[in-house]
Amino acid sequence: MHYKGSCHCGRIAFSVDGELDGALACNCSICQRKGSLLWFVPREAMQLQTPDEDAATYTFNKHVIRHRFCPVCGIHPFGEGADPQGRQIAAINIRCLDDVDLAAVPVNTFDGRSV
Repeated sequence: MHYKGSCHCGRIAFSVDGELDGALACNCSICQRKGSLLWFVPREAMQLQTPDEDAATYTFNKHVIRHRFCPVCGIHPFGEGADPQGRQIAAINIRCLDDVDLAAVPVNTFDGRSV
């Protein structure tokens, strides 16, 4: 499937290809505050439709995940990092995708506080 998404104001827009068969709700200090529902895809499956420099970046703790957000509206549409095998991944906040029935997406929980 092909999805389009953005922050609230549209300054950060992207598309992503893949099968949205589930999402993850993390309780780490940042995800819990953001309320993100994350879908992990290979980074090459996500294409920014707006300039990369339009998105601000926040890192914390081990500074390995780049939490990307809009400096205008404050929405966090995705994050970037690497999986345990070193492959580049994107963590898509499915709440920022157009035309997705969130109630139909199975959500697993992850205890990020323990990491």
